[in-house]
Amino acid sequence: MHSRRSIDVLSAKAGICTVRRATLHNAIRAAILNSPVTVITVMASSIAQLQKKVWAGSLPLEIRLAASDCRTFDLADPYLVHVPRLSYLPFLLPRLQRFFASSLIDPSVEAHDAWFSFENVPLKWHYPVGLLYDLFSCAQPATPEDAATASSSIIGTQAFQATTEDSQGAEIPWKITAHYTEFPDEQLVRLDKEGKVLLDAYINSVKEADFIRNGTARVVMSLSRDDSTSLWRSVESHNLNLFNSVNNKLLNPPGSALRHIPMKVYLPTAPPQISDSSPGVAQQGSIRVVQGLVTVQTSSRQSQTLGMALNALLPTVFPSRRNPVLACPVLHGAVVPMSAGVEDLCRAASYTDGFLHIAVTMLG
Repeated sequence: MHSRRSIDVLSAKAGICTVRRATLHNAIRAAILNSPVTVITVMASSIAQLQKKVWAGSLPLEIRLAASDCRTFDLADPYLVHVPRLSYLPFLLPRLQRFFASSLIDPSVEAHDAWFSFENVPLKWHYPVGLLYDLFSCAQPATPEDAATASSSIIGTQAFQATTEDSQGAEIPWKITAHYTEFPDEQLVRLDKEGKVLLDAYINSVKEADFIRNGTARVVMSLSRDDSTSLWRSVESHNLNLFNSVNNKLLNPPGSALRHIPMKVYLPTAPPQISDSSPGVAQQGSIRVVQGLVTVQTSSRQSQTLGMALNALLPTVFPSRRNPVLACPVLHGAVVPMSAGVEDLCRAASYTDGFLHIAVTMLG
């Protein structure tokens, strides 16, 4: 059994998680927000500081072995871990297999046979952990109301210091389930022992982001073998300095400027109505992924804001370019100001695959 102390320590870290999410919101706001109409150009030092805060984000997880895979009646002890928001669940598989080995009905299963679920919903392993949490945990994103007094300076301006109380409405740690049988082939792709499937999925996403930014994937394809290896190793080890040694080459190709911003918007959709022929069958909602070409500047050569981009992509959900009327955009667990410049967000707050993964939270 895990000691009470270990659980208390994890709970304390969960409080830090709340602080970081609210602080991140204010960091974005302080670094980028100027007015509902005008967007300021953020200094490189401010972008670097904001990127550090994004990379400092982490989540406490409580991973339990599925009852159908557990040989003991009272279930196995949960695996408690703190993971970076930018990381991926498959990185945990070797440790989980060793931890649950004595409790598995079939101890011969391989680590890569596992898959994860939350409330019976399979979790896509190629989504970053932070994105999965924002999409499924029902946590309320951090906003200025989560902050107390203006007592700390973030990115050169006064920002609010968040309180330590977890007022986000989600259960901490985030409780998910690990399965080793009954793989949902219709919803997930199986992993392999060597990790090639995970690596290929990541590299394909990086190539897609590069193509969107430049109209060609020539930049990422011209990386040396050492750079390509370093990029993946930086994601595995969560090493920001190593990541930037390669990412800066992708974001600053010689002789050309960024054309478009890689962005995916995740919109929750209501479950279909239950027909009379299916009484008592619970239906689940789904998540619609919306993409479009988001230019760095508008046709009038005005800096593109997140509000402008969302209004163009989803005008019925974001009818205003300036204010979140029906929904708000969430990035790394924090509400992003609608006046944030998309290029600055791309450079400071993209996930490691180069995309801005924006979760939509409906208001009201």
